[in-house]
Amino acid sequence: MSSIRTEVQDRGWLKTFDDYYRDQTQHILNNMVIKLQGDVRRKFIWSEISYFSKWWNSIDGQKKDAVKRLYEQGQFEITTGGWVMTDEASTHYYAMIDQLIEGHQWLERNLGVKPRSGWAIDPFGHTSTMAYLLKQTGISHMLIQRVHYSVKKYFAAQKSLEFYWRQNWDLSGSTDILCHMMPFYSYDVPHTCGPDPKICCQFDFKRLPGGKISCPWRIPPVEIHNGNVEERAKLLLDQYRKKSKLFRTKVVLAPLGDDFRYDQLSEWDQQFQNYQKLFDYMNSHPELHVKAQFGTLSDYFDAIHKAAGTAENSPSPFPVLSGDFFTYADRDDHYWSGYFTSRPFYKRLDRILESYLRAAEILYSLASAGANKSDKMTAFPSSQDYKLLVEARRNLGLFQHHDAITGTSKEWVVVDYGTRLFHSIMNLKRVIGDSAHFLSLKNKENYKHNPSIPFFQMVDSQAAQDSLPERTTIELSLTPRYLVVYNPADQDRVSIVTVQVNSYKLNVLTASGQQVEAQVTAVWDKSNRISKEVFQVSFLAQISALGLGVYQLVKTQDIKTKLTDYIMYMNGRAELTVGVPFKISVLESSTEDIIIENTNLKAWFSGSKGFLEKIQTKEDEREHLISIQFWWYGTTSNRDKSGAYLFLPNGEAQPYTSSEPPILKIMRGPLFSEVMCIYQHFTHLVRLSNVNGIDGLSLEISNIVDIRQEINREIAMRLITDVKSNNQFFTDLNDFQMHPRQTLSKLPLQANFYPLTTTAYIQDNDVRLTLHSAQSLGVASLRNGQLEVIMDRRLMQDDNRGLGQGLKDNKLTASLFRVLLEKRIGVNLDEVKAMSYPSLLSHKTSSYLNQPVIPMVVNQNVDEIPPLLNLFSPLSSSMPCDMQIVNLRTIEGKDEWNPSDELALIIHRKGFDCRFLNKNTGLFCSTTQGKIPVQNLFTELKIQHFTPSTLTLMHVIQDPNNTTEIELNPMEIRTFKIQLR
Repeated sequence: MSSIRTEVQDRGWLKTFDDYYRDQTQHILNNMVIKLQGDVRRKFIWSEISYFSKWWNSIDGQKKDAVKRLYEQGQFEITTGGWVMTDEASTHYYAMIDQLIEGHQWLERNLGVKPRSGWAIDPFGHTSTMAYLLKQTGISHMLIQRVHYSVKKYFAAQKSLEFYWRQNWDLSGSTDILCHMMPFYSYDVPHTCGPDPKICCQFDFKRLPGGKISCPWRIPPVEIHNGNVEERAKLLLDQYRKKSKLFRTKVVLAPLGDDFRYDQLSEWDQQFQNYQKLFDYMNSHPELHVKAQFGTLSDYFDAIHKAAGTAENSPSPFPVLSGDFFTYADRDDHYWSGYFTSRPFYKRLDRILESYLRAAEILYSLASAGANKSDKMTAFPSSQDYKLLVEARRNLGLFQHHDAITGTSKEWVVVDYGTRLFHSIMNLKRVIGDSAHFLSLKNKENYKHNPSIPFFQMVDSQAAQDSLPERTTIELSLTPRYLVVYNPADQDRVSIVTVQVNSYKLNVLTASGQQVEAQVTAVWDKSNRISKEVFQVSFLAQISALGLGVYQLVKTQDIKTKLTDYIMYMNGRAELTVGVPFKISVLESSTEDIIIENTNLKAWFSGSKGFLEKIQTKEDEREHLISIQFWWYGTTSNRDKSGAYLFLPNGEAQPYTSSEPPILKIMRGPLFSEVMCIYQHFTHLVRLSNVNGIDGLSLEISNIVDIRQEINREIAMRLITDVKSNNQFFTDLNDFQMHPRQTLSKLPLQANFYPLTTTAYIQDNDVRLTLHSAQSLGVASLRNGQLEVIMDRRLMQDDNRGLGQGLKDNKLTASLFRVLLEKRIGVNLDEVKAMSYPSLLSHKTSSYLNQPVIPMVVNQNVDEIPPLLNLFSPLSSSMPCDMQIVNLRTIEGKDEWNPSDELALIIHRKGFDCRFLNKNTGLFCSTTQGKIPVQNLFTELKIQHFTPSTLTLMHVIQDPNNTTEIELNPMEIRTFKIQLR
């Protein structure tokens, strides 16, 4: 029997990260060093590195040496070792990996520690993606806690609470990781010693009479002494025995901790001394048949492996399971599906920061290697920019915490998180600009870094952490303004780039002076007034994989670009101020359908509401019903209502109705056409791009939602289609894998909502309809042929899960989607439905949506612009269609905040379904059976010292057979430590 001394540290929940550290965390860790040194039998585990690193930097060398000794003696263990204990529903696998690397690299540099066990007791549901990632780091076992109470009950009855967690696609067992599921309601002491919390609470000695907390069952703990030790030991042992009957070995785990425990020295003594007396009694009475001791999590897993038998080839007593543990409920119909959407403004901001961080990492790594090769390292701001990169990694990592991205922290804590994200986005723009400056120069000798006048400026800005980004205006003249566009995708790409300029009379040219097709659109001051000072110009950019494209914007005497045509249906809402130069037809109202089309698709919209009604795929001239509608959910009239965590609706959603008709705006041009409808609570826009390739094969949807005046309402966007989905749909887990979902009418409505990170689809034998998302939200398919997402939630009350607040700090919130319709071919009706994959086109559509091109303009204040490359192409060719560079991350050197000359190259081979009629996709890539020649990856740089490693670089993987080729199986993610020269 192992009793683990544990500490649960929320990075920012009821207080900010820094406030928690000042008030509690530093004291816990200081106390730990004192108390563990007092008795070698005492053990303690710690999980997250964000706090630990802050504390480590504040302590002296003597205390650091003591911590290292405690670790070497097995008294102190770091579990998981990520930057935080990440949420597992709303997080993207890029950020999950990144915070693991940040934690593991810090541990290796400072303590030489390599975590062996995973510890996730507080995320609200669990994803199999995390099991895969932990296994890939070299961790061999893990523990989880928050699982639906009925699932726990079933697993307990089957003695399946310990199992090998296997990925759905894995036929060999190579992804298996041993997982322990805690059996009871919570991770606190009343719910860990056994099935009766009334008894277990009597063994939480912080609750002794006279303390600040007590037992809700009104039977307090008592101090252990010679007169009561027998009775108390047997009472506790009875709980241990009952708990042991739920498992397949006789080893019992009883964690002994809770949120922010052990910040007082007195608690260490209360717990350690009383438990030691109980253990001493148990161990000195052989007739009790028990050995009890303090242990770490790895001590426990070592013990169960020993108990299960270590003989070679003997069958494991533990079952093998696949799947995930969503959606979590802790009692009754209290499903935690609300947080899948809570505070969607910050879920979107998180994804924006991710895309900037990945772009900055790759560009910085390439620029640093290039500067080193060109002997310009003294001029390139390597150290300054690397500090900004590390800070952004840590701010992104912090926001993956299970009370941050989830939207379940106090309002002022949300502001603290938002400020961190906002500052890192601004800093990463600087890193991107600095790196692109070096890489875009023809002659690197011309490189000069001037921090007061950056060479590049971004073409958008954000005024504050809680405001939406806006385009900045590029001042044009007869002298060309150079615009450089970065493509963060691993494939050559054709994309529409839009910037704001001060004249509609302009030319868009390539770097060599060839004219580029462009479209000028109006900038609307309000829904009914066009700006006469600024305009938007959109053009088609062709950019190589991970490359930079260079374009010129030049003011002209006459109109060189195509102006967009507008039709406005005002519906009596306002007078339109018509301004030159646009052709605008103003009509009072329409009853006829509105149609926009490109070479691939034709879309019909309601003339009265402005919502999509159907789509025709021109390839087969088939029409598909796809209707977009908006709906309201209320909250129940019961005592327990919806809040930040819980979704408790008052029945089915009600259709959105408006007291006045919408303003409709239809625009048509050579590059794209749009239908926009402006309602009281949202502006809804659907765009169809006239582009050959990926962007022209799906509809782009953008919504700006404003429910700041509502009371206890949630707004949903619903797609109603003629797809015969048979109440089955598929959602992604962290953008890493797809998972089948079955809508069950016997469950409450809220139980049928699941997390959507990037992708959800419904399908029948003929077609698949995919909704791609650029932010995490809650998704459901409540009826045959339907998909819906909750866009925002405004709730006036707490839902009694500890937060103590409702959700009343709503923002003007933008969300972005793509709707993709694909024809299925060769479908086997008897196929196993456990595993499903997106198509290659779907993968690329999602990639383009979540990794948009990044335009930047040469600063007007730069005195002399040296010659720029026509284009910068770092890769020899596009990556194979199914291979993605997750990151090219410069590894931190021995000195914190300083770069080394080594990089982590992380590659993911995506699984895909090829049974689709995908013509005209414009994919500039092929598949290569998962193989990439190492030396041919980059054009001008060569890979040196190529070392395969585990995911977070903790362990080197010996691969004597092949150092000239990268080879991955479908779904596999691998990391390689490289040097570029």
